[in-house]
Amino acid sequence: MADKIRVGVLFGGQSGEHEVSLISAQAVLENLDRSTYEVVPIGITKQGRWLAGAGAMPALVAAADPLKLPGGTASEALEVSDDALVTHESAVEASGLAADSHSSVLGAVDVIFPVLHGPMGEDGTIQGLMELAGVAYVGCGVLASAVGLDKAMMKAAFAAAGLPLLPWLLVQRADWRKHPTDVAGQIEAHLHYPMFIKPANMGSSVGITKATDRATLMQGLTEAARYDRRIVIEQGINAREIEISVLGNDEVAASVPGEVVPSNEWYDYEAKYLGGESQILIPAPIDAALAEQVRELAIHAFKAIDGSGLARVDFLLDKDSGALYLNEANTMPGFTSVSMYAKMWAASGLSYSQLLDRLIELALERHSEQ
Repeated sequence: MADKIRVGVLFGGQSGEHEVSLISAQAVLENLDRSTYEVVPIGITKQGRWLAGAGAMPALVAAADPLKLPGGTASEALEVSDDALVTHESAVEASGLAADSHSSVLGAVDVIFPVLHGPMGEDGTIQGLMELAGVAYVGCGVLASAVGLDKAMMKAAFAAAGLPLLPWLLVQRADWRKHPTDVAGQIEAHLHYPMFIKPANMGSSVGITKATDRATLMQGLTEAARYDRRIVIEQGINAREIEISVLGNDEVAASVPGEVVPSNEWYDYEAKYLGGESQILIPAPIDAALAEQVRELAIHAFKAIDGSGLARVDFLLDKDSGALYLNEANTMPGFTSVSMYAKMWAASGLSYSQLLDRLIELALERHSEQ
């Protein structure tokens, strides 16, 4: 019998999406087929310490922020069974790694599944480390990961590709802090309320607010500045939120589209992960022609940033005009029980475990071609 493929599932990290990563990673760990794979759990603490082995997930869960986990407490939010965490014999001990031992972990696996969200994980940094280590990894490469996380650079790439975007502005945190009134005035001169204020490099709706007047604009800029030195302000519209999953390297497939009907005024962190009352409509209740347009634009957007492996591409459908706008491409979307990426593929005929198999196949395929 052929040797099993050794898969390192990498989770945690130092971004504001640390807790989301833990929830996503648990689903991946529980659904990897143990008859095909030997699984090495690898956690990165909020301080940047690497842990590998069966103790990695419990250690990070114990230190997690309970307010960012469903269930209210870390112990209730994630229950990790021994069966879900299998350690390869050559992996390092669960007690942790020194900073100069990352190569020991990467050298113990055939492919890394980086279930990391946000900066220092989804932004090309981890991807660059794996490129240097010569190890295969799931998802987009350095360029697409970096551009995909940075909302300003991503919009610039989409605009260059001729994709439909809403008006937006980029503000530097330093300028905002030195001249807040002037910056607010410049924003109001270019955009009208409502607006959405976002850290340029963050996901899972962390640090994002909606502004309906000068006061909430100032509050939103202050909040976004907590997470990034660059702040993106986008024109708000009366929109439906349409999403779609893409999968592939050179040949890219798109799933059926879905629609998110948020439990809150918009799809913020609480509506995504904590409230549990947002509606997920798969397939999205849109006509066949619009669904095909969404698929074509999603693949175009994926290729515009040189994507590979996977991404979830999000659109805004104007309820008043019917115009369709590209919002963003998420190169490492959530894999939680309420996440759209896997659900849209399930509705397209690809189960969760089959999806994981395909992502690992794509990672090994791309690595072999380099």
